[in-house]
Amino acid sequence: MLDRFDCYELCVQSPRHLSAFLHALHPGAVTLHEDFCGTAALSRRWIEDGERAGESRRARATDLDRATLEKARTLALAARSADRIEFRLADVLEKGDAGRAPDAADLIFDGNFSIGYIHDRAALVSYLAGCADRLRRGNHGFGGGWFICDTYGGASAFKLGGFERRHPSRGREFIRYHWSHDAADPLTGIVENSISFRVELDGEIIDELPRAFTYRWRLWSIAELREAMKDAGFVSTAVYKDVNLAPGQSPAPVADPAELGDDWIVMVAAQA
Repeated sequence: MLDRFDCYELCVQSPRHLSAFLHALHPGAVTLHEDFCGTAALSRRWIEDGERAGESRRARATDLDRATLEKARTLALAARSADRIEFRLADVLEKGDAGRAPDAADLIFDGNFSIGYIHDRAALVSYLAGCADRLRRGNHGFGGGWFICDTYGGASAFKLGGFERRHPSRGREFIRYHWSHDAADPLTGIVENSISFRVELDGEIIDELPRAFTYRWRLWSIAELREAMKDAGFVSTAVYKDVNLAPGQSPAPVADPAELGDDWIVMVAAQA
């Protein structure tokens, strides 16, 4: 039986494309920190792609929800990548032990709009400054390390409503994925969203997972994120819309706002 985490990975995530994008952005990277990791699908793919390339990559996957992290560990064991992923049950916004040097990372990734869990600008800059510290201790053979997060925006960002898609599973099931904008306040930038699933087999509904995931995010704009990154000490920032790269293709940052269209999902990246 598919659980809510299985449905999420099948319907929402694309670790294959993200791993290739991160490698193209920073070819010398070895160590990936996946903050707000969820089931750590990207960390698993990062390790898998490294094996194919003959590279000894490592990852650290951090989340504050114990059940989610246990699922991540189980999936990593099945994929035989658990020995190269350090799982941490922790809040990435906590400072940790006073006086302890930050752990080194080459790449830090906050996916699935999780940067929105930070609601306060001062807290955002503080978190980003800690990320910059980690990245400065990483592999600089190909330039400074990179922090990357995703966000969405545009004309419909604060409109209520939703949409539905149908996805195949790895078996005979099909999954109805429903994304909903449940509440939005443009005065504060706070949005509330939810994801629901319906699992079908041979035309029969075999499971329903209403509001399997719920979110209350601060929807940071591209400009706000880039300004916070600069204030946190990053030396440069860039925005990427297309992360589905062909083999050997380099990421091309957005140069003209017209490239974004009316609504967008983008990666906002900063180099330490």
